[in-house]
Amino acid sequence: MKSTLWSALNLAWELGYTIAIPIVILGFGGAWLDKKLESSPLLLLAGIILSVIISSIAVYRKIKRISNN
Repeated sequence: MKSTLWSALNLAWELGYTIAIPIVILGFGGAWLDKKLESSPLLLLAGIILSVIISSIAVYRKIKRISNN
């Protein structure tokens, strides 16, 4: 029971940073570039959309790897 709980928490942690890291990097990067290039909110939105795509692919691969085990 304890190992199952830790496995679930580990999976939640991995999925959390798999989703959070791209959105933070690309979101802040897009906002920063928008300020520099005065193109607000174009690059912020592009960064968020790209991060959703990257996160979705990463989560899909992780779930597929788990389901194959």
